[in-house]
Amino acid sequence: MSDFYKKILDNNKTWVENQLAIDVEYFKDLSKGQNPPLLWIGCSDSRVPANEIIGAKPGEVFVHRNIANMVIHTDMNMLSVLDYAVNVLKVKHVIVCGHYGCGGIKAAMSNDSIGIIDNWIRHIKDVYRLHHTFLDSITDENDRFNAFVEINVKEQVFDLAKTSIVQAAWKVGQELTLHGWAYGLNSGFVTDLDVNISSDKDLDTVYQLNFE
Repeated sequence: MSDFYKKILDNNKTWVENQLAIDVEYFKDLSKGQNPPLLWIGCSDSRVPANEIIGAKPGEVFVHRNIANMVIHTDMNMLSVLDYAVNVLKVKHVIVCGHYGCGGIKAAMSNDSIGIIDNWIRHIKDVYRLHHTFLDSITDENDRFNAFVEINVKEQVFDLAKTSIVQAAWKVGQELTLHGWAYGLNSGFVTDLDVNISSDKDLDTVYQLNFE
């Protein structure tokens, strides 16, 4: 057994002991079910832990993560998480959280082939193509990188709003607001990107679904 593997097993035991020292019913209470008010769609990057960033406890955040926090309309994994969060857990908020320094965004800005992930990154490149005039006008590469991170988050929030899952919830009057954030790896702070959507009225009419 490697030292690292043994260490993480030992860490688990220590964590359990610490939690029980604070509250002997901690795990018993957690096992009774979950009622999180929030779904977090974030990047798979190991430096962006959803709960820790917002100071949330286990049971308070339902989480889906993928490379570059993408909302792709054919991704059954993401759609299944979204459907469960909205229709079963009845979350009131969905946050798409990107982060500055994102490797997936950086890869989408280049033409280098990485491997099978190229197929996933193509969706990110599509976002760049939609905004290339603005992005290409930014001469500083790091500023362009940061701007692309923010634009990608905003596009993913709008793609969430376009889903039948979210629109069906709105049609029946369910309280549900979508938000876009960018997290700073070098600061720990999140930036609210001021894209907060709570109805389909913010979408182009072609995306507004009729459920009648």
